[in-house]
Amino acid sequence: MLFGIGLIATFVGTLSGSGGLINVPSMMLLGLPIHSIISANKFSNMLSSFSSFYVLLKRKELSMKEALKTGPIALCGGVLGGLFASLLSEQALQIFAGTMLVLALALSFIKKGQSTHSSHKVPVQSLPFIGLIGWYDGTFGPGQATLQMHLFRQSGIAYLTSIGLTRFNTFLSCTGAVIVYLLNGHLNIAIALPLAAGSITGAQLSVRMANKLSFRQVNWLLRSMTILLIFQVCYSLIKTQF
Repeated sequence: MLFGIGLIATFVGTLSGSGGLINVPSMMLLGLPIHSIISANKFSNMLSSFSSFYVLLKRKELSMKEALKTGPIALCGGVLGGLFASLLSEQALQIFAGTMLVLALALSFIKKGQSTHSSHKVPVQSLPFIGLIGWYDGTFGPGQATLQMHLFRQSGIAYLTSIGLTRFNTFLSCTGAVIVYLLNGHLNIAIALPLAAGSITGAQLSVRMANKLSFRQVNWLLRSMTILLIFQVCYSLIKTQF
């Protein structure tokens, strides 16, 4: 079951982000401890993200120079997020996630100038947001890939390059978080390994399908996953209150 959850979640997550919308609630339904769920999710994302990034790098869909421009920032964000997670309540995390997702969704509808030009270079003004998203990924995670995809697409970066950069940054932010969770004794290998195996499989399938999607399909896939995440956040907040 963990292999299947990892496969489906990462297949969807690589194409549009928001794989955490699938695997985190699914693993909670299995009755697994929340710390084990989050740490296993980071471990599987770390491995699957690198596998899909490597495929796109070999295809020359992005350059290592551009990846290294964003990667260290994402790594630092992941470490800080993992350290900060224990200080923040679950409700505060849900509010933070919901706010960022609403802003990302609004931006995807309001700004219209990104479809005519496809760049492979990351603008400098995007770097602070990459650090913030990396911090959120280390703290909790679901929706961070969607936020990164929105950020890169709104910066005019080509779709496959956006996927490659998002997977590389996810690899590093998750690596930072996994180190923190491992040192705190939260990583359960018996849960993490089958989830990771499914995630790697899903990542490899998705990167081979990515170039078959049109720009219009990509935008609506991103928006649909963002809307679903917002509904999930609202439901979690209402459930917490009652």
